[in-house]
Amino acid sequence: MEKYGLPIELMMENAGLQLARLIVETATLNSKILIGIGDGNNGGGGLVAARRLAAWGFDVSMDLPVPITKDLPKIQLERALCFGVKKETLIEPDIWVDAYLGFSQRLPLSEVFLKTINLSNASPAFRISLDIPMGISKDQSSPMFNAQQVLTLAAPKDILNTLPPETDIRIADIGIPKTIYKKYKIPMPEFYIQQII
Repeated sequence: MEKYGLPIELMMENAGLQLARLIVETATLNSKILIGIGDGNNGGGGLVAARRLAAWGFDVSMDLPVPITKDLPKIQLERALCFGVKKETLIEPDIWVDAYLGFSQRLPLSEVFLKTINLSNASPAFRISLDIPMGISKDQSSPMFNAQQVLTLAAPKDILNTLPPETDIRIADIGIPKTIYKKYKIPMPEFYIQQII
């Protein structure tokens, strides 16, 4: 972040924009979109996506199962609300986005997130996860958000190999330069790029 002047807020903006673009592939302007937000950077990325989608004219609501207390997500929440994102949980969304918890999530999940997983998995909504699905585990021993698409950030995560083979996994460019991938001996990923017709 220091060497390249690439702060977390800029990477969050990039992640949220990429997520919004992916959601648009499935959504129509009549779609009801619910974005689940947690109190962390993953939630911040979800809030950026919500703000972008609202700016483009989509009907976007937020599910906020926990208070947003961290500085950067709080700023993103205020921005999203200014853009018209609704602070209410939809009962029957067409698209349900999991931006609740990111790569740093720890198991077992709290009861509030377990309840959310059960509700989302019982829903007919199309389900998308940002970075990794909430509740994912290597041994598949815990309930998890059953995403049909996953937009993982910067590089593929080994834990995503535990997902069903039909899961559509994309990699989002969040602005990290090629020199960083070389330094850590990570192959430069083939990033998800939306085709514009």
